[in-house]
Amino acid sequence: MTGPNQPPYPVRDFDGVPALVTGGASGIGAAVATLLMGRGARVAVLDRDPEGAPEGALALKADVTDDAAVRSAVDHAAAELGGLHVVVGNAGIGAAGTVEDNDDAEWQRVLDINVLGVVRTDRAALPHLRRAAAERPGQVSITHTSSIAATAGLPQRALYSASKGALLSLTLAMAADHVREGIRVNCVNPGTADTPWIGRLLEQAADPAAERAALEARQPTGRLVGAGEVADAVAYLASPRSAAVTGTSLAVDGGMQGLRLRPAEPTG
Repeated sequence: MTGPNQPPYPVRDFDGVPALVTGGASGIGAAVATLLMGRGARVAVLDRDPEGAPEGALALKADVTDDAAVRSAVDHAAAELGGLHVVVGNAGIGAAGTVEDNDDAEWQRVLDINVLGVVRTDRAALPHLRRAAAERPGQVSITHTSSIAATAGLPQRALYSASKGALLSLTLAMAADHVREGIRVNCVNPGTADTPWIGRLLEQAADPAAERAALEARQPTGRLVGAGEVADAVAYLASPRSAAVTGTSLAVDGGMQGLRLRPAEPTG
């Protein structure tokens, strides 16, 4: 049996579908781009360092804090791919600390990337998506990468949680704004995922092994979420087969949001 996001891919529901993935050169974004291509999509990856883009993707260099660069990259992707039917707004950064631990400049930097970066991408893509939706209503989609931090209070994540909470609210507002245009808007809310950012966070910890164990223990499944598992959820929301799904946030968090387990019984 193959694991999540591993070939052979069971369906080709994205055959010929032009898709754009931001932050697609590493972590969750790279897993999304790889999966979409495996299921038939023609994929452009927009990243400030696109060298790690999956083989076969159109790699475009742009920083989501630069509106002109984003517009140029999105238009380039649409021209090369023959339009845009799917946009995955995944580019983002992490932040640690309480509300006191980050100054105004850091708050502005993180919100500029995690919230306004998505706004810039969606704004540039919407004219292309409207043209596609006129021919394929309900089969055109935007999917954002939010976080469990948007819906659960996590310690030492004030700034990050605020940015992802804003992204969740943006998803719902956009779903309402664009549903009658035939454009679906959803988001995924991953739990703590095994990504390069988490790797860097662990490297900075006084005891990386103990910190990793603590992160794993707070998810009921007892492990971190895999990037491929998040990609599977993105593909579900973005798929033309999910034409009835919009305004939805899909948790991929090992049960962290909804489950309240009793402490494990001691063994031995």
